Amino acid sequence: MAETTVAVDGGEVWADDSGGDGPPLVLLHPGVGDSRIWEPVLPALTGTYRVIRYDARGYGRSPAPTVKFTLLADLIAVLDHYGLDRVAIVGCSQGGGSALALALAQPARVAALVLLCPGIPGFAWPDEPDDGLEAEYGRALQAGDVDAIAGLVQRIWGAAGPTEAVMEQFRSAARAYIASGDLMQEDPPVLDRLGEIKVPTSLLVGDLDYPPLIESNRQAAARISGCQLTVVPGLDHLPPLRDPGLVLTIITTTLARATW
Repeated sequence: MAETTVAVDGGEVWADDSGGDGPPLVLLHPGVGDSRIWEPVLPALTGTYRVIRYDARGYGRSPAPTVKFTLLADLIAVLDHYGLDRVAIVGCSQGGGSALALALAQPARVAALVLLCPGIPGFAWPDEPDDGLEAEYGRALQAGDVDAIAGLVQRIWGAAGPTEAVMEQFRSAARAYIASGDLMQEDPPVLDRLGEIKVPTSLLVGDLDYPPLIESNRQAAARISGCQLTVVPGLDHLPPLRDPGLVLTIITTTLARATW
């Protein structure tokens, strides 16, 4: 493994490259955690692929942003840094949205997509009843209360239960929310363009995930030609931590269909 910092517009991100001659595979973490979420699957992947992962600005080992930025632009900057013209991407949640954005913005650059409970930019989320969570989150954010924010995140995204590894992911996300403010800008909407994606694609989502996200994932999978949809009983928003064996199987079977 070779750790480094990669320059992005107005800042930098921490990145890690396993090296080797295997096909390049980029891992994009969720918005509720950082790149450590991939550690349960890394040893098995690096034996076959050149694996690159990084922390988005403000997450994990990456400094907090100081200027407005987009996740898509930062992903492109990381690929350019490593000179990667064509990669497979595994994206979880927020990372899945970035993977889809890249597949539409620079389709020749993407060989295959593995989407784990992805965010779908452009999906219209339904109005939620006022259960006090939003106000509670606002107070915790204003107070900079990492543990309180992590607890709220767990209530929405961690339905399978709080382990220490899960809560550390949520605490990492909480620190990023506090540090980043409103500097992260939205990537372009993708929902209405998903029919343009032609590379091998798999989408995995758990039935314990946030219900509107499950619906967005079903709609997305139906729009992507040949997308293999897997709905997993008892799984929440953290597949790499909850079921790394299944995640590995989905990755390897999907990438076996890729043209590099």
